[in-house]
Amino acid sequence: MIINKEIDLGQGKIISIETGKMAKQADGAVVVRLGDTMVLATVVSSKTPPSPNQDYFPLQVEYREKYSAAGKFPGGFFKRESRPSEKEILSARLIDRALRPLFPDGYYYETQVIVSVISSDQLNDADVLGGVAASAAIMVSDIPFQNAMSEVRVGRINGEFIVNPDMNELQRSDLDICIGGTADTVCMLEGEMKEISETEMLEAIKFGHDAIRRICAVQDEMAAEIAKTKRPFSPIPVPAELSEKVRELCEGRLKELAYNPLAKEIRASETALITNETLNATLDYFKEAFQNEDISADPAKAMCVNEHVIKDEIHSVEKKVMRRMILDDGKRLDGRSLEQIRPISIELGVIPRAHGSALFTRGETQALVTVTLGTKKDAQSVDTLTDSADKRFMLHYNFPPFSVGETGRMGGTSRREIGHGNLAERAIKMVAPSEQEFPYTVRIVSDILESNGSSSMASVCGGTLALMDGGVPIRKPVSGIAMGLIKEGSEYAVLSDILGNEDHLGDMDFKVSGTADGITACQMDIKIDGLDYHILENALEQARKGRLHILGKMEEAIPASREELATYAPRLTSIQIPVDAIGLIIGKGGETIRSITEETGAEINIEDDGTVTIACSNVEGTHAALATIKTLLAKPEVGTTYLGKVRDVRDELGAFVEFLPKTDGLVHISEISATERVAKVSDHLKIGDRIKVKLVDVRKDPRTGKTRFALSMKAVEIDAANGLPQENNKENQ
Repeated sequence: MIINKEIDLGQGKIISIETGKMAKQADGAVVVRLGDTMVLATVVSSKTPPSPNQDYFPLQVEYREKYSAAGKFPGGFFKRESRPSEKEILSARLIDRALRPLFPDGYYYETQVIVSVISSDQLNDADVLGGVAASAAIMVSDIPFQNAMSEVRVGRINGEFIVNPDMNELQRSDLDICIGGTADTVCMLEGEMKEISETEMLEAIKFGHDAIRRICAVQDEMAAEIAKTKRPFSPIPVPAELSEKVRELCEGRLKELAYNPLAKEIRASETALITNETLNATLDYFKEAFQNEDISADPAKAMCVNEHVIKDEIHSVEKKVMRRMILDDGKRLDGRSLEQIRPISIELGVIPRAHGSALFTRGETQALVTVTLGTKKDAQSVDTLTDSADKRFMLHYNFPPFSVGETGRMGGTSRREIGHGNLAERAIKMVAPSEQEFPYTVRIVSDILESNGSSSMASVCGGTLALMDGGVPIRKPVSGIAMGLIKEGSEYAVLSDILGNEDHLGDMDFKVSGTADGITACQMDIKIDGLDYHILENALEQARKGRLHILGKMEEAIPASREELATYAPRLTSIQIPVDAIGLIIGKGGETIRSITEETGAEINIEDDGTVTIACSNVEGTHAALATIKTLLAKPEVGTTYLGKVRDVRDELGAFVEFLPKTDGLVHISEISATERVAKVSDHLKIGDRIKVKLVDVRKDPRTGKTRFALSMKAVEIDAANGLPQENNKENQ
């Protein structure tokens, strides 16, 4: 049965959802369309029961863009899609983060969601459509799922919010926020904005949530019409006697530990000790209690001797202890108050050869950030369905295992690293200078050396400081902070600058970056249903205060960008040349421009409009390249002295000298010396000699029509003897 439904979101945005036509062997499949952009989402969940010791949900979300969807060929040698691009990874993360919390607790069956962009009008981005399609595919399947989820993008043009703006509209928008949520709550945010206020941020979220409710309602209608029976799933509740025994054995010790501020590694070690001792004591207790029973047919009793279940119960006690400590006493694991920011230290210029560097430490989170400046040739080529512009501002984030005291495989860049780097990049990009103001390609690298709390926000702070240390003229400094939430019924507490444990055991991870004047980027993940807007409002205001506090510490370290670029940064010099002279500078097959680069060490870029940019790490190389280019453009002027190179020697006639690039003139034998008669030219000049000559005459050959240039060495000698100025001297390099 084919079912097709449409949702008119206003402003010409009509989304259609169709099921029953494609991919019918999947557990669920849906096609979502906006304009001529279409995505196909499929979901399959294994029917093989998971291992009894499994303690995680193996959900895999993949997002793939097909170049054929836009009538394009993939770039590169192999003309087929290969590993996912950063854009595809970031889009998959958007979907995964919103979907994952909505599966029922304890559902550990392997599940795979694949979202394929099958048509692209290169105007409407498919990422948020993929979120809608993924949710709808699960809703029409037999997979247990709590309620529909939808995603929208919100922009704002001239003060008016717009849902799912297209690429042209985003160019004029002052914000770009992706919002994921159910009919009841917002569970995911990610976006960038041009220094908007907290109030404006809240208005944008509410606007997006209204559209989400309408899309979720249509998914519910479609699921009701399909009426597919959900596969039975009811996790066996943990026996009360097990919960009570675990609580009896470890609650007091965990509470004592929680109220004792400790370093991360010491707390982890003490927690592991309590966990192991509680596990062994619990196993001993129940094994003795059941020693004469066959418990294999009794799932509840079997759970009492399952190490995985016992550890989960210990973890639940730890979670409850920490949460009650915060709600009842307003005290946190490291002894801070709810709004207190950890100590911050900043060092600048720590990497001598980098073009800018900073070591930013906040509590037990530390980022070493470097800046590298390059030319247009260093820009990253981007080739996606909707974007092919070169990227000249980038931030790369690395999270090695030693940063959390662990060993691990050092392979390719993880999805998490790409996501965190993208968030930090979006935060700082808003204050970066334009290409006209600062024609460099900028690469920031954030290496996380320690982590206990938001390392992406440390990357924002460290990246800003490294740019300022390198003399990059950013408009304003940007800082970032991660906010947490503990909520039990009507009780709640918002936490500033959360620790890793507060993120893990809490209900929210809300990262907010911005300047003193407004928010530039955000990312939020919610683990609970029913987030009240007044809580979100409080979190935003508390984040603003924390952000300003961190900005104050940063400005103490460096109040403004340095006036000079770093010693080893390339210097860029730009000149404008006539468009018809571009070929002259490049030369046949690039011969001329290559020779300039080899001789001067400078890198030269030429735009189609005649803008020539010279990049060199030393002033001498810049001046030499500039002089060469100017010489190439020079016109022969009678009366001007040049430094030329002898190209040919004719003993009875004279010497042919290249006094300008590709321009030769004749020094007649009678014009070689002012003090003696020259009988043989080769006695005075050899091929390759550098000599000063004066252009004394220009005339056209009546027979060939070619221009002939008459040069004189004698005239140069006479001028020098008479003390004439040499300002007009020009050098052919």
